[in-house]
Amino acid sequence: MFDVVVRGGLLVDGTGAAARRADIGIEGEQITAIGDLGGAESRLALDAGGLAAAPGFIDIHSHSDFTLLVDPRAHSQILQGVTTELVGNCGHGCAPLGPRIEAYTGNIYGYQDLIPIDWTSMEGYLARLEEAGPAVNAAALAPNGNLRLTAMPDVRRPADKDETALMVRLLEESLDAGAFGFSTGLEYPAERAASEEEIVELCRAAARKGGLYATHERNRDLLAVEAVEEGVRAAEATGVRLQVSHIIPRRGGPPDSLERSIEAVERACARGLDAAFDAHTRLHGITNLSAVLPSWASADGPGQMNRHLRDAATRDRLKQYRSIISSFGLGGWDGVALFCSEGSPDKVGRSIAELTPPGGDPYDTMYDLLLAEGGDPHGPLLICRSYDEDMLADTFRHPLCTTESDATALCLDGPLADTAFLGAYTWAGSFFRTMVRERRELTLEEAVHKLTAQPAGRIGLGDRGRLLKGMKADVVVFDPAEFSDRGTLDDPNRPAAGVHHVLVNGGLTVVDGKETGRRSGRVLRR
Repeated sequence: MFDVVVRGGLLVDGTGAAARRADIGIEGEQITAIGDLGGAESRLALDAGGLAAAPGFIDIHSHSDFTLLVDPRAHSQILQGVTTELVGNCGHGCAPLGPRIEAYTGNIYGYQDLIPIDWTSMEGYLARLEEAGPAVNAAALAPNGNLRLTAMPDVRRPADKDETALMVRLLEESLDAGAFGFSTGLEYPAERAASEEEIVELCRAAARKGGLYATHERNRDLLAVEAVEEGVRAAEATGVRLQVSHIIPRRGGPPDSLERSIEAVERACARGLDAAFDAHTRLHGITNLSAVLPSWASADGPGQMNRHLRDAATRDRLKQYRSIISSFGLGGWDGVALFCSEGSPDKVGRSIAELTPPGGDPYDTMYDLLLAEGGDPHGPLLICRSYDEDMLADTFRHPLCTTESDATALCLDGPLADTAFLGAYTWAGSFFRTMVRERRELTLEEAVHKLTAQPAGRIGLGDRGRLLKGMKADVVVFDPAEFSDRGTLDDPNRPAAGVHHVLVNGGLTVVDGKETGRRSGRVLRR
């Protein structure tokens, strides 16, 4: 007898093969039969008639490292069919950590002091995540920002030989604890000074253990192509598997940047390297407003940072720093807006240009916004329209491209109810709506492949991402004609439409479109 049978669905197995009618038999956490199970007995039958049954969607680039601890129900992901997340991206994450936690809070998306940090290692973090019991499966990368902050007293310079050796050891410990590789965020304060030589040494360590190197490149506008080529050089020097994160350059760069960036990865593959890339599914970039500051300005916590911001001479010094926020402003500050802020809620939705008085400096406006946050300067987010749908379509059509959220898992109520992050509730739904139904860039089978087997293969998840006998029972049943995002820029926290049932490791997490409260996710280790 089966525990669950999913009956009558259009089976889209994740491999890219043509969809077909088939039932899915599940026992415990595993798929044990696929075919005509009309006469089989089961403890529960889920009706998938008129719907598609696919592997649970996999988010290869998530920032849910901390929000899964704050509220592990992960409504935003579960309610759009996502069953697995890879965290620790862009060099940001929860481990390793040193004794001065305040030095790391700006490198942890979604950090809240209501959750005590009682770990220092990747092993400790993964154990803490297991205790939380997430609704989704969670795998982790070791973030390079944390490696540098732990190994170096001053991240404003390249690491020396001894510091690089310590970073390698910390990475190896993280990989041994179960991390699937490591990530860089070379555009962010903790890593901007990282040398290519130290990155190569870390890639060498990751390659020895079969890990993935996921890189948020050093430059995503004027020198975007050169930044991708830097990642390719590291892969060529070490043999590491390379994943270029959100490859689409921002506005402000040469008009052929996207084409040339993709060609750089294609050439790497032609030379025998294992390289690919991904892109998030929204038209806007989003990041912490505090990224406008260099690492030294926030290293000693919010109090010292605010003192820097109140000093006119220090402000002049800060304005010399070129940051990811500077990149946002290349196309004009009228296209950059405050997305969320507890200290200045009346200014949310207004552009930096609009908030800056005539003759004023946009950087002073942003510094004042940070000061208004008081003790939580890492909370406010800026948003910038950086892409258009043609760029997304050109990228997603490519066989080397998979999808990602670049967002954090959120919940409809509880401690994360008032937290907004663009793409959290919408990334998979918007991908399906635009690329499959509206633009017809991808078939149903191709889109599901990019959400399932393709990211599973890049991460190294051999038992997920496909609906085959013997695989883990991560399953989503959805209506291909209805699956869509419902969130907007003004109201982003609205669950996707069209998802009927979700099983995670055989556990019923969504039934008839409603979250059940069951949390059957697992912490996955390499």
